[in-house]
Amino acid sequence: MNAGSEPRSFVDTNILVYAVTPDDARYDASLKLVQRLLSVKAFRTSTQVLQEFFSVATKKLKTKLPEGYALRFMDLYAESPVVLIDYPTLREAVQAIYDRQLSLWDSLIVIAAKRCGAKRLYTEDLNDGQIIEGVEIVNPFR
Repeated sequence: MNAGSEPRSFVDTNILVYAVTPDDARYDASLKLVQRLLSVKAFRTSTQVLQEFFSVATKKLKTKLPEGYALRFMDLYAESPVVLIDYPTLREAVQAIYDRQLSLWDSLIVIAAKRCGAKRLYTEDLNDGQIIEGVEIVNPFR
């Protein structure tokens, strides 16, 4: 598989968390998805996602990851393009709240995906198959 066979794909926090949680039923699917996207250089994410990943992985999981281990995963993910959540991104996301009736956090994810040119957004937090801001929402567990 080459970079041309998989579109740029933005990965939400929940997918990254499941990919490091072997006791979760979604572990295998998440791990395979993340590995595939990374291997073909289609993986995209944002500073928001990496912050959420670190917080959840080190504080909220049943078996918490050591901070250094979580940081190594963040470093791996950050080898791919990472969208910085700056003020223009935040402002566009706030506007999208009104236009699309999304929460601020979901809106930031969608706008970050759009800004990095992603064609797909892998998440279970939005409606599978929906297209928002030109980005197809894909729930990899459906």
